[in-house]
Amino acid sequence: MATSIGMMDGAYFVGRNEILTWINNRLHLNLSRIEEAASGAVQCQMMDMTYPGVVPMSKVNFDAKTEYDMIQNYKVLQEVFTKLKIPKRIEVNRLVKGRPLDNLEFLQWLKRYCESVNGGIMNENYNPVERRRKGGKDRSSKSLKSSKSLPVNALNISGSGETHTLSPNKACVPKQLRSNRGAGVANSTAEVQTLSKQVTDLKLSVEILEKERDFYFAKLRDIEILCQAAELENDPVSVAIKMILYAADANESALDEAQEYLNQTLNSVEAEEETEA
Repeated sequence: MATSIGMMDGAYFVGRNEILTWINNRLHLNLSRIEEAASGAVQCQMMDMTYPGVVPMSKVNFDAKTEYDMIQNYKVLQEVFTKLKIPKRIEVNRLVKGRPLDNLEFLQWLKRYCESVNGGIMNENYNPVERRRKGGKDRSSKSLKSSKSLPVNALNISGSGETHTLSPNKACVPKQLRSNRGAGVANSTAEVQTLSKQVTDLKLSVEILEKERDFYFAKLRDIEILCQAAELENDPVSVAIKMILYAADANESALDEAQEYLNQTLNSVEAEEETEA
């Protein structure tokens, strides 16, 4: 069971889209951004699906918006981890900030862990929508407020006793202006949200690429240190590897040069052995 997963484990290279698809398919949700899972409710229900009945869903708030409400969800999750003896530290203060990379890393770990239990086989009798109804609030339900508009067709001038009836044209013009302004603001807001999402996605992509870069750089550094060891420093294979590592011009094929050097060295060794024989 994958309770302890190193940062260089393949689990941490699962993409954002795959994580979102995994969540949406299993919990019948429609998340479009990793930050939407920052409240901790999704994580609680994933554990509830993996270990039915262990999570007190009545304490899980799927409509948590404030950091205080989110922290309560993570307290429930931490209690579940403690009960199951899962040695995973939850970085609550970082997760509730809604930062994409922090939440992505935690969900990557969670996906790996859940898939390590019972071979990742999903409980067919588990109804995620029904279980959410037992929670504090269901994220799929939205309260709609209806407002009644009072018909304004007469204006009573106080003190005069006269009532002036407004013509339809005069009454409609201000509403049309407000409607146009409202539509313009709505369009601007939608554009800002779209651009913000694109910026967030680009930042997340950059962070993932930097993480991959650091991962492969660390591997190359380990190889370099090994080749610089005293007992291997002059070994033909080590020399050929260092020729590739230290190649300055990317336009030339360092691999071809290394292979040529290695072939010449090995041929020289074989020739010497035949002469001695």
